[in-house]
Amino acid sequence: MNRYWQLLFGSGLVKTTEDFGSQGELPSHPRLLDWLAADLMGNGWDIQALLKTLVMSRTYRQSSVVMEEHLRKDPDNLLLARAPRLSLPGNVLRDQALAVSGLLVEKQGGPSVYPYQPAKLWEEASNAKYTVGKGEDLYRRSLYTYWKRTLAPPNMAVLDTADREYCAVRPKFTNTPLQALTLLNDVTFVEAARKLGERILLEGGVTDAERVRFGFRTVATREPTAREVRVLTAALNEYREEFRAQPKAAPVVLKVGESVVAKGLDVGEVAAAAALANVLLNLEEVTTRE
Repeated sequence: MNRYWQLLFGSGLVKTTEDFGSQGELPSHPRLLDWLAADLMGNGWDIQALLKTLVMSRTYRQSSVVMEEHLRKDPDNLLLARAPRLSLPGNVLRDQALAVSGLLVEKQGGPSVYPYQPAKLWEEASNAKYTVGKGEDLYRRSLYTYWKRTLAPPNMAVLDTADREYCAVRPKFTNTPLQALTLLNDVTFVEAARKLGERILLEGGVTDAERVRFGFRTVATREPTAREVRVLTAALNEYREEFRAQPKAAPVVLKVGESVVAKGLDVGEVAAAAALANVLLNLEEVTTRE
């Protein structure tokens, strides 16, 4: 029960999730933990019902805005006066980017797959050979990624996915420049941005404002404000002008990844829309669970 609480709130009711014994911390809300644990067992270990109870609670549905009073009285939020605000883990960020771009393969089961990875990384680190997969293997859920125990997929390692050399039940939450560089430049995320850009052009409408609204709504699951539309529309126009001034740059963007570009689209327009999509996928609102 404590681990499911940690999954949703970032920290367990017993903070030392990995140590429930005498060396661990005492629960912040012992009666709540006991009640939830008893309820879980009484419902036949129905995890779906448990998670529904938690996410529909008033505690979970609070605002994540941190007030000055919160920082003064309860900086660690032990009293649950505000909702958690957590960075999405690496596997969720990857799967989210693939999903909104239309690349994600929903097939369940089967052998592990080998998505994109920097060339010769394995050879330099362990003399093993890594052969990048083809077709739908590149776009399976991160659950199916082949994982060498002593050498995690680099983009997942950067994005705080736990190591496999030992059991880890408490997630890491860090914020580094290298994470931003990965989301902006890793092949998987750049290709996802390109395919999302194609969706913006094909499904988003005719005007730039309509396309911006479609793209924003797709990744952020809400309508953009008027100011956001203005800023993003101006950015899209700027990207378009940049690619017109440098016609050789657009084809380079379109060559990232194995997926083909939809027919009938202007190369410069796709590149500009991909740049916009890259911005949208990297918005803090999109990479963070509010």
